[in-house]
Amino acid sequence: MNDSPTRYREVEVEGAPREMGRQIGEAVGELVRGFHAMALESVNRTVNVSPATALAVSRDSTACAEQYSAEMVEECRGVAEASGLSLEDVMLLQVRNQFVEGMDHACTALSVDGSAVAAGRSIVAQNWDNDPALDEFTIVLTRRPVGKPALMTVTQAGLISYLGFNDAGIGVCVNTLPAPSKPVGVPHYFTLRGVFETTSLNDAVDAVRRAERAIPANMMMATPEGPANLEITVDDVHVLQDKIALTHTNHCLHPELTKINADFPELIESGPRKARIDQLVLEARSPLSIEQLKQALADHQDHPRSICRHPNDDPRFGFMTSVFSIIVDVEQQQMHVTRGNPCCQPYEIYQLNK
Repeated sequence: MNDSPTRYREVEVEGAPREMGRQIGEAVGELVRGFHAMALESVNRTVNVSPATALAVSRDSTACAEQYSAEMVEECRGVAEASGLSLEDVMLLQVRNQFVEGMDHACTALSVDGSAVAAGRSIVAQNWDNDPALDEFTIVLTRRPVGKPALMTVTQAGLISYLGFNDAGIGVCVNTLPAPSKPVGVPHYFTLRGVFETTSLNDAVDAVRRAERAIPANMMMATPEGPANLEITVDDVHVLQDKIALTHTNHCLHPELTKINADFPELIESGPRKARIDQLVLEARSPLSIEQLKQALADHQDHPRSICRHPNDDPRFGFMTSVFSIIVDVEQQQMHVTRGNPCCQPYEIYQLNK
């Protein structure tokens, strides 16, 4: 167990899917149980969902997930068995963001090609703005599945995947995208795990596109083909690419999707944050250093509704903060992660292959 207040607990598992799940449950079963206990409570801070509705969505989405990847569901079974929960309990963790229409959290993300970063390192990074109560259940998890890329993620215990990278050069950060959703489908975390099982941008897009998706999402990526951003709706996947750098907050940027923004007026100050991160990235001297990226993610323009987000008086989302900040260095196979706001907490380094 990690006793440092600035580092997340680190867990490493390997093997077949169900065995990896059991290893996760054995290592952090108390966190999985705690995360499950507060999952609906967290959702109900912004929308009311009954336990019966939650169970129905969990069960129906499990069937969709089985069609997408039976192996991922097997891993969830292993987590459930070792944690003393049911499969429906663990699947509830995967589907909880399917209960929220529109915005459930902010986030500011960027991807910069190695040609523009010191030492030639491709970077994908973001501030993860969400409910600070989730910090208690957050870990850094390394999986070494049989026959697939190894991956390291910073995640809540019990999720099938979250933010991080694999050892094939794919790094992913995620933020909310405003677009129509539906209650049942392949959970977002499953498609994210599908991306980590790929080795190229085209295969990553296919991994998302083949899912019967329930919610929209945005994936900011570092790939062997350079920076890429996937604006994902329930109907399609729209790809944005740039040779040097991409940024994203919480509104649609692809020309085919921008009309959607008018239907979602609450964008959690997405426009000003996008303009500010663009300014900081463009004004920084080239090549960018990791330290400059850290300074950009700690920026307080428009505080407390800033890139580095702090509690404010918003009646729905004012409790949300930058729970952690993450910078993924795909070449070095490491993550720089803060436990708390990047303005006041240090970035700790987590290394995949030591």
